Amino acid sequence: MKKISNNIFLMMLIFGTLVTISSNSWLGAWMGLEINLLSFIPLMNDNKKNLLTSESSLKYFLTQAFASSILLFAIIMLMFFYNNNNMNLYNSFNELLILSTLLLKSGAAPFHFWFPEVMEGLSWINGLILMTWQKIAPLMLISYNFIYKFFMITIILSMLIGSLGGLNQTSIRKLMAFSSINHLGWMLLAMMNNEMLWMIYFLLYSLLSFSIVLMFNNFKLFYFNQIFNMSMMNPIVKLFIFLNLLSLGGLPPFLGFLPKWLVIQNLVTMNQLFILTISVCLTLITLYFYLRLSYSIFMLNYQKNSWLLKNNFNNKLSFTSLIFNFISISGLVMMSMIYVVM
Repeated sequence: MKKISNNIFLMMLIFGTLVTISSNSWLGAWMGLEINLLSFIPLMNDNKKNLLTSESSLKYFLTQAFASSILLFAIIMLMFFYNNNNMNLYNSFNELLILSTLLLKSGAAPFHFWFPEVMEGLSWINGLILMTWQKIAPLMLISYNFIYKFFMITIILSMLIGSLGGLNQTSIRKLMAFSSINHLGWMLLAMMNNEMLWMIYFLLYSLLSFSIVLMFNNFKLFYFNQIFNMSMMNPIVKLFIFLNLLSLGGLPPFLGFLPKWLVIQNLVTMNQLFILTISVCLTLITLYFYLRLSYSIFMLNYQKNSWLLKNNFNNKLSFTSLIFNFISISGLVMMSMIYVVM
């Protein structure tokens, strides 16, 4: 019965996003966001014994309800100004208000305060939905309505906070949350210059996130000391985990570098070298803490008790994980070969 109800809520979640994307009015988009919100709350609160899950679902509901109320207020003001033929006030204030609420819903800086805390209390599957699917509707609405100067501030802050926030983290879920904020800055940067480019970035980011979250979920990993202390874990599995992290950070020659490569190429073409320099420098900080965590796995030897004959830890990767790991690690090489052949 619980599985059937979860499937119904998941269908409603997808339906709410599709309503928002296909709507031709702000009121219809707001209704789709509300359907999406009300269907995701029961999915978040799947483990009632975990107090962090209930706390995270409450934080998420309060934040999203606050953003939805402001968005509805902005829509009403838009209708009022439009009926009174006074669009100057709308252009100066209402666009900023709508954009701020959409950035709050997506978790971009400086409206990111709720995102890492909510991620910390979720399961890996719900966290994956929050990092990927729940960003589709707000980002689509943001792409219809953006202010250049405000966008630049949001992009720089998202990359800065996403990079610096992950430096002192020991929780993998919080690390993924700050990484998502950093990637969101890159998506907004791609959106500012090319409408299709941010969609390509989002698809590749979702693919990489799915690959690494699938491994974390299979091995029940939530903190980095779990990986370091598991002497019985297969070294190949550890290698795959951290290669995926480096791919998510955008290190060549992994697939995670491809969307950043496309954005960098586009910025060079548009002659926007200032924001490009800042973006690359801040992304290097993200790569630094990924490399710092990966260094001990790649370079150091671990003691292994020879008397532990039975391995209770499942070291086998599923077929799905193997496919996604292969795509994540060697995807850029394959795409480069396809480009050369074509």
